[in-house]
Amino acid sequence: MKRAIITGITGQDGSYLAELLLEKGYEVHGLVRRVALEDARHRLSRILPIRDRIQLHAASLESFPSLYNVINQVRPDELYHLAAQSFVSYSFDDAFSTFRTNIDGTHYVLESVKQAAPGCKVYFAGSSEMFGNASESPQTEETKFSPRSPYGISKVTGFDLSTNYRDAYNMFVCSGILFNHESPRRGFEFVTRKITSHVARIKAKQIDKLPLGNLSAQRDWGFAGDYVLAMWQMLQQEVPRDFVIATGETHSVQEFCEAAFSHAGLNWQDHVVVDPAFYRPAEIHQLIGDASLARRELGWKPTATFTELVHSMVENDLQQCK
Repeated sequence: MKRAIITGITGQDGSYLAELLLEKGYEVHGLVRRVALEDARHRLSRILPIRDRIQLHAASLESFPSLYNVINQVRPDELYHLAAQSFVSYSFDDAFSTFRTNIDGTHYVLESVKQAAPGCKVYFAGSSEMFGNASESPQTEETKFSPRSPYGISKVTGFDLSTNYRDAYNMFVCSGILFNHESPRRGFEFVTRKITSHVARIKAKQIDKLPLGNLSAQRDWGFAGDYVLAMWQMLQQEVPRDFVIATGETHSVQEFCEAAFSHAGLNWQDHVVVDPAFYRPAEIHQLIGDASLARRELGWKPTATFTELVHSMVENDLQQCK
């Protein structure tokens, strides 16, 4: 039985990935903050249905000894490093914390694997935010990085660290450059879940308005359940390499609003209010990925359409409001 460690197991991607690995017969271990174990109902909500089938370990991305101890104890065959400060807007407010968590944490994970489990395959969660306002569209594995946020900068550094450990120490390390991926498990701070949760509350007549920033910003949105499959597929290859994972379609925030409100029988223009306070200091106007390499080498492709994704999120939030 293969053993896998997931950092960030309590998040959207971590929960879907844990379910996938369990289905494939893995022994699944997750790293969580100690406070999460003390507040399981709230902080472990996404993994409560599988809580009795996984093993959780208290560790911090800001503590090399805690990471090393767990990795040395488990000796995993695969490690999926998903944990990060991943809210882009917050990274502008506290870049120091973002760098400490995302850069130092990635370095500590890689070094712990190098010392304690050198045969372990490592997946690093990259991001389309690394491309920023890219010089070409769509973006591929060869597109130059030009990050526009502290979060994007931290992910580029994590990507470079991963590449360095692969080249310098002959470790199996690969990065998934994942474009935006959503689901009913998305955090409420992200614009997609902010939209769908507000739609549900407006439908229930709890509130009337939805404040948003740049409605023209365009993103390549896919379903998180599809994207974690690509993570697993990357670590099943003979040779480590990096892959862009994306749908190849782009939609604006306004289009997301239109689809979400329409599904609930509402007119988005009656409720959406543009608030300059929600604009980023440095905006990325369009991100769209070319996942041709993943299609050829991994046999991966997205299964959920944009409309299906939006509707599933709205339906989930409507049910929660009830």
